[in-house]
Amino acid sequence: MLRRPLAVLAALTALATTAAVAAPASAVLPDHRAPVSLLSSTFGPGYSPGLTADSTADSVYGEHGDPGVDVLTYNLDLRYASSSRTLSGTALLHLRATRTAAQIHLDLAHAMSVSSVKVGALDAASTHDGNDLVITSPVSQDQTYDVAITYSGKPGTLRSPSSRVDLPRVGWHTEANGWVWTVQEPYGASTWYPANELVADKAIYSVQLNVPDKWVGISNGTMTRAHVGTRTITRFTNVHPMPAYLTTVAIGDYRKTTQTGPHGLPMTYWYPKGRSELTQPLKTLPKAMTWLEGKLGPYPFERVGVVLTPGSIAAAGTPTMITFGANNFGYGNRDVREQLVHQLIHAWYGGTVTPSDWRDLWMNEGMATYLQARYSTHMGWKPWQHWSREFNRNDPYWREIYGPPGAYFRTQFNQRNVSYCSARMLLRLRNIIGATRFDRAMRTWPQTHLDSSRNRTGYVSWLEGKTGKELSKFFATELNDAKPTL
Repeated sequence: MLRRPLAVLAALTALATTAAVAAPASAVLPDHRAPVSLLSSTFGPGYSPGLTADSTADSVYGEHGDPGVDVLTYNLDLRYASSSRTLSGTALLHLRATRTAAQIHLDLAHAMSVSSVKVGALDAASTHDGNDLVITSPVSQDQTYDVAITYSGKPGTLRSPSSRVDLPRVGWHTEANGWVWTVQEPYGASTWYPANELVADKAIYSVQLNVPDKWVGISNGTMTRAHVGTRTITRFTNVHPMPAYLTTVAIGDYRKTTQTGPHGLPMTYWYPKGRSELTQPLKTLPKAMTWLEGKLGPYPFERVGVVLTPGSIAAAGTPTMITFGANNFGYGNRDVREQLVHQLIHAWYGGTVTPSDWRDLWMNEGMATYLQARYSTHMGWKPWQHWSREFNRNDPYWREIYGPPGAYFRTQFNQRNVSYCSARMLLRLRNIIGATRFDRAMRTWPQTHLDSSRNRTGYVSWLEGKTGKELSKFFATELNDAKPTL
């Protein structure tokens, strides 16, 4: 999902502090808190309640997140002061304990200072050691709790677990002019709010951003906006659950333009003031979406958005609001269009169906890369021979330096092995089960597992049931073998 592994190959080879007091948010915009009633609705045929007592820590980044916590909703009320680069706010989490415990564990960067914690109506003690926020409050298995955390500080970034040069650090990035953009994958959300950074934990988000006047705060979801004194307040509500790594925030002097996609789909593009030319290649997204829906079925979210963040070549397929670094335009408009299609594909593979463990990142990146290649060929940009050659010729090399796509080295997150090697695997799978069955499975998998978290065992079992073929040995070899099959 991150932007440009080619850059890694090249590297290998060569709130204003004096603002007036704002009126209470409730006096300006309707209550933005995600209603608990949403939790009982059926998001999609694949939706499941979330983590269970048998859930375990992530096999790759187990130091982040806690399987004992199943966050159901996040309600973030945040205020940003551009002059001091400080963020303050309250995070209200409605969570379920998957097991009985004496404490609640969350992730929050040490740069953020916690001033108060409440569990229900009661104050709760907490400790904050490194990135671990531990709240002293006993919880019982399968019981739900409201946890309110008030905090502030100067958010920053964490070192990315990868040698990729397009995003050496993850989390909250502040530019020299005070603008902000964020990319969380795989565990940067805790740099700016208390989160359960477990990829398997999907929750419904509601985010309010209070920023300097003439600026705007941008996030995932449906927006409402108001101006109060010298501040701009935006609220973003979501109706589909997502893991912490798929949240996004951008703050700055942005302008927007809109389009209508297939079947009336709202499409919103945010660009830095004075840079409207950047939206030119985005105007082809409705046609791209029509092509993708023909391959993958109906788009699984209620809107499409793109925020063009200055000073970055990072990109992430964050649901309803793709985060896309404006510096990518230096590679040309055709490249931008191709990369945006890659990020759109993540709505199906990564957004609505999310890996339940980071070891299965290939489930996101393999399909996104495979279909990106198909789209490039469909548009006449690169012949299929180019992509087939690219997928095959360096497969042994990527596996050697980064590890197999399903067992990559934990210090080499989201490298070319999980994208190109996995796309090659999908091509081989297509030859084994036949083009018709493959194309049907590619479309049916996300449509029958909407709003869920899945792993390779479930995917392979499902695929075997759909095709009548034994595929476990094939996947085990392709995902875990250091040497590729011929």
